[in-house]
Amino acid sequence: MGFAEFLGNEHIVAALRGALRSGRVPHALLFTGSRGVGKFTLARMFAQAANCERMTDDFCGECATCQRISLLAHPQRLIEQGLVERGESADAATVERVPLILQSHPDVWGLVPDPVRLKSPVARPMLRIGQLRAVQRAAYFQPMGKRRVFILDGAETMRWDVANVFLKILEEPPGSATLILTAPSPYALLPTIVSRCLQFHFVPLPQTAVERILKEKTERKPAEIKLAAQLAEGSAGLAIEMDVTAAAQSRKNALRILERAAQGQGFAQLFADTSALAKDRQSSIEDQIGVFYGLLTDLLELTCKLKEPVLRNANLAKELEALSKSIDSAWVVHAIAGFDELYAGARRNLNRQLGLDALAASLAQAPSGGLERHF
Repeated sequence: MGFAEFLGNEHIVAALRGALRSGRVPHALLFTGSRGVGKFTLARMFAQAANCERMTDDFCGECATCQRISLLAHPQRLIEQGLVERGESADAATVERVPLILQSHPDVWGLVPDPVRLKSPVARPMLRIGQLRAVQRAAYFQPMGKRRVFILDGAETMRWDVANVFLKILEEPPGSATLILTAPSPYALLPTIVSRCLQFHFVPLPQTAVERILKEKTERKPAEIKLAAQLAEGSAGLAIEMDVTAAAQSRKNALRILERAAQGQGFAQLFADTSALAKDRQSSIEDQIGVFYGLLTDLLELTCKLKEPVLRNANLAKELEALSKSIDSAWVVHAIAGFDELYAGARRNLNRQLGLDALAASLAQAPSGGLERHF
């Protein structure tokens, strides 16, 4: 048990262990990196190590405190429990008065974006002001154990007014507490928050490491393990959760949209494809955009004619190579810029259907540098 179970990003683990060993524990940490690379997991392990009853060089994972904190390893169960306790028909006032807090130990809190949508069906889950005010009240209490730890997962979902509440805590940090934020990038947060945190960036795991984790934690066939590790792009958490068949199909669907836009097979079918994608509520628009980014990265390598391109979507190598012959790198760069705008719009609750249609039309009208169009 202990930090040895955490694979990858060894330098971050070593830095955290060194801080705990020396007693110079930062009051605020920022973990950045793509989804599923272990940010929340390592934050939870840090909380265990900071409060372990038998702590030596590593936390034991077996004492009562470690066991209670380990329940955060399955946050979805705690989320569902919290939503049931608050009530399914909670209004806005109740949502703020009864904030969603994941707590399996008095000194360790997990905060995740509240999934309640209130009156808007397109509203995004976000960290709410009620959650941050609860942290603000509790952060200065003396811990029952050794140290209070507050984990704010998805910190990029805070609105600016909510972020300012959190900033007040950072400006007067409690001496016996550590606040850990997770986000995909520091640029998704207020600079004043980032500057007050010790930042660690998590890099994706090698494919071989992801495959090893899948062999240990799943009962998938070798071919499925290899494909899941490829599609997860270094994210062990994403690989474990992945429906391999659905993930592979989503990439084929996204590639078909790029093919139609680049080769000019008619707006009617192109919009039919984007409409089907917009209606897929099993995946968020951010995840869908991530699929396109992966395909476009491969296409950029191919159109730039690298000697040994390393394709993220190796299972679609033939299709990608064929498409790369009908477009040029300028078209790919234009597409990437378009998806950047779509991603920014998604953070402002842009209508998914309209955003995808507008982007598809823009790509279909852009010069591809390859085949002639026939609209």
